[in-house]
Amino acid sequence: MDTNLQKDDFTGTIKFVPPLHKQRYQFIKDLVIKYKPKKVADLGCADCTLLRMLKFYKCIEVLAGLDIRENRLFNFERFRRHTLSPLPGDYLQPSERSLTVTLYHGSIAHEDPCMLGFDLVTCIELIEHLEATELEKFPKVVFGFMAPAMVVISTPNSEFNPLLPGVTLFRHSDHNYVLYIALAVEAATRYDYTVEFTGLGTPPPGTEDVGFCTQIGVFRRKYPKNGETVSSEKPTEHAYKTVFKAVYPSLKDEKYLQNAVVSEVIFGAEIMKQRLLGNFKSEDMEHSDGLQMQLKFQPFKYFLMCSKNHSPVEAEKLATDRSMEPFIDGNTVYIPLTKIFSIPKVNQLCGTIEKLSKLIDGKVALSNDGSAVIVTIEYEDEEQEN
Repeated sequence: MDTNLQKDDFTGTIKFVPPLHKQRYQFIKDLVIKYKPKKVADLGCADCTLLRMLKFYKCIEVLAGLDIRENRLFNFERFRRHTLSPLPGDYLQPSERSLTVTLYHGSIAHEDPCMLGFDLVTCIELIEHLEATELEKFPKVVFGFMAPAMVVISTPNSEFNPLLPGVTLFRHSDHNYVLYIALAVEAATRYDYTVEFTGLGTPPPGTEDVGFCTQIGVFRRKYPKNGETVSSEKPTEHAYKTVFKAVYPSLKDEKYLQNAVVSEVIFGAEIMKQRLLGNFKSEDMEHSDGLQMQLKFQPFKYFLMCSKNHSPVEAEKLATDRSMEPFIDGNTVYIPLTKIFSIPKVNQLCGTIEKLSKLIDGKVALSNDGSAVIVTIEYEDEEQEN
């Protein structure tokens, strides 16, 4: 922390590098990396900077932001919604995780069931802006009603003010370190949480008793031993207004999963077809001169060359042999599903060959018994004649 403290010799002003607001965001990101929460809510989300950062963390499946200032949320919805919305690339390559981002307009003094079940709730530089009545209700709403697994509360320390001359501050006189600790300990005790105190912005040497410039409390819930959910008897009335919602495409949605699998299968089958055609043409040209050498080192290629005249029924029977490699019969390429399933991406997406068969059924041409993907060969000379 000490390395982040710098002093401008000309103005005498203390500066933090990187700035404290960036350090606060990094503090939350470090917690996300360590504890991997699935559901995160930011109370007092303002311009949604923190939410925009957190949407890239693969462990998070639900992001929610709450702010009482409707004009800020309105401006975000109007001008910056794209920063939290899915991009074209998200639809082209859907993520394996699901992600929903929602913004709410409302007061922290009100209870709403949309804020139940969260793993992490952040209150970054929020409580210093609350009115007395809101601040009084804050512990009951956050710790008693929401009851997340973890709560992070940061607030400025007014005792640091004398060390920052000439800086416009928003540190109220009652935001001192001792009072903050007392209130935090009381809330933790009443609502069955443990609390760990830390902060950002170390004071200069000799002034350590002032405390951090930004004081932080990390609260962790002591879960009930009987295993009952904390929100089992919560009311269902909604007090917040939804102003923005984005649902990202995900491979957990079978529609997107099917599209991804079909795309991989078609691409993989086309590659296999081109490889077989290349082998077939080279063998056809060298048949008279090097047949014995090809049979010795590449027996499968010889099978391809000799498999032109099977009847459709015979070809189907060959395709059902799961030990069989892809082969050409006339103008059709047969690629057993086991071969398709061996494609790493297809294997990863499907998990089982039965699921692969189900997902591509009706989307990809299959043999009559469904055991092989079939691809038709279009010869150039035939196309020119037509």
